[in-house]
Amino acid sequence: KQWYQRRVAITAGVINGNHSKISLSTRNIFIEVTAKDRKKAGIVLDTICGAFSEYCTTPHTIEAVEIVQADGSTFSSPKMGSRIEEYDSAELCLKSGIKTATPEQLADLLTKMCLRASVAGEKLKVEIGPTRHDILHQCDVEEDIAIAYGYNNIPQVLPDLYTIAVEQDVNKLSDSVREELARCGFTEVLTFSLCSRDDVSVNLRIPEAVGGAVQISNPKTFEFQVVRTTLLPGMLKTASCNRNMPLPLKLFEVSDIVVKDTLTETGTKNYRYVCALFAGKTSGFEVVHGLLDRVMLMLDVKDYHIQQTSDPMFFPGRGADIILGTKKIGHLGILHPEVLEKFDVTLPCSVLEFNLDPFV
Repeated sequence: KQWYQRRVAITAGVINGNHSKISLSTRNIFIEVTAKDRKKAGIVLDTICGAFSEYCTTPHTIEAVEIVQADGSTFSSPKMGSRIEEYDSAELCLKSGIKTATPEQLADLLTKMCLRASVAGEKLKVEIGPTRHDILHQCDVEEDIAIAYGYNNIPQVLPDLYTIAVEQDVNKLSDSVREELARCGFTEVLTFSLCSRDDVSVNLRIPEAVGGAVQISNPKTFEFQVVRTTLLPGMLKTASCNRNMPLPLKLFEVSDIVVKDTLTETGTKNYRYVCALFAGKTSGFEVVHGLLDRVMLMLDVKDYHIQQTSDPMFFPGRGADIILGTKKIGHLGILHPEVLEKFDVTLPCSVLEFNLDPFV
């Protein structure tokens, strides 16, 4: 009889039974791989078959099977194919940092990495076998050469270009603002850059705001559906999770937000924002207002003022826009109770949020 005795050897969810389990006396092994992507399944199958074939009666031999699909078409598996790639040996030497190596020496190094290589003049022909699906580009071959040669054996040289690194102006300014806010008794937080669609729209009583948010094409969870357009959702979630801490809660964050911008190459644009939140037994509007004045004093900015706004996220008559010259750069105010309820915050809160980029 055939080794499988005309019985079902493998079925989804039922493996390692008495009939199909592997023991010391096993001489025939049927390898099956299931995946959503045939290419990925083929890579896994080639790798496993290559590893098992070393222990066959005739080493490095396997028996392919013919697979019949639902439409009646058939194909043989595994493929165990290899491909030949040709590279310039001088370029390989340059990119790997081993400038004095000959093509023959490069071929020997690649052989150590299970890549057959032969010299053809100034070119190097490399055979990439079925167990080296990780070789996708010339840089992968260069990396293997460096590994075989030994990273510590590669001579260290000074770069041809002389460059001086300096901190970006926006980051330098951000650090100064962080220090000033910390001196004012606020604690810095670092929140997620992604949030749900509702967090930047419905939960802030601004349903139309989701149109300006950058969408995640295939979100794994509803908590990470869009890139934040404001720092406020993360601040409110932090306040909600720290309700048991001593009052008042004084939090701040200086980070990037992202909005759609059709004028840029990527269709999006980053802005550096400052957000501060005060939560306590009282609203604390005067605290965030004073914090704004303190930051503007530190930045030596005098051409600014606040004017009342009808922004629905704020309590009616308790919200204001921050105007720099004639341009709005942010807002501050007491959050509307419906906003607090959406984020499960039971304390009255005042917030300050503005764009830091105009001050760079």
